[in-house]
Amino acid sequence: MPAPLILIPPSEAKREGGRRRAPVGAFNDDLADARAYVLDHLRELVEGASTAELSSVLGVRGPLLERAREATVALVEGRARVMPAWQRYSGVVWSHLEPETLSASARRRLIVPSGLYGLNAGDDPIADFRLKMSARLGEGSLAAWWRPVLGASLARHARGRVVYDLLPLEHRAALSSMALGPRLVSVTFRHGGNGRLAGHDAKAAKGAFARHLALNEPPTSFTWGRWSAYERGGSLEVLYEA
Repeated sequence: MPAPLILIPPSEAKREGGRRRAPVGAFNDDLADARAYVLDHLRELVEGASTAELSSVLGVRGPLLERAREATVALVEGRARVMPAWQRYSGVVWSHLEPETLSASARRRLIVPSGLYGLNAGDDPIADFRLKMSARLGEGSLAAWWRPVLGASLARHARGRVVYDLLPLEHRAALSSMALGPRLVSVTFRHGGNGRLAGHDAKAAKGAFARHLALNEPPTSFTWGRWSAYERGGSLEVLYEA
């Protein structure tokens, strides 16, 4: 059976730098027109938006806003530097995934949705950017705009493989699960005692679980600290048990 794909969230924390020339990413052809649409709206934003409007769309303020503005200008002017997604993202999920220790083929099975690119494989080149799926750009949120595009694109890329979805609600809203049907396995992270969804404190466990899947281990054999995975009728729950 072909190794599964793993849907993993992007990180707001990103490393700066990169290079100007880069290889073609896995979704470049499929999503070229959709990405051009987003860039066109970003171009309009940086040309005419007030500081407050720019801050609202990019989701940052203060010193981070200036970095985000500079990065956005570089994007729309076609001079942004890029590096592989697994190197660019540096948040809690990604640090516990430890992508630098995974094989190149395992990194290619990481699929990352984002407001700017739609979808990227883990080794696809990406720029430094700030643009959440929940951002309103043009008419409505980016999640609503991307939704009819990304499910079909992911289904074509998966080619029948199982896809494990480790995404938060913000990014799940941009993917239509109907396109993948039973091949999509949703993974939720919960506190075992009260059953409520785990939030920020689950990020480390999410990165560790993504790594577990990337190494082709049975998903229900996962244990990490007080976290363990259980199958629940075609879905998976990763529970924190105090």
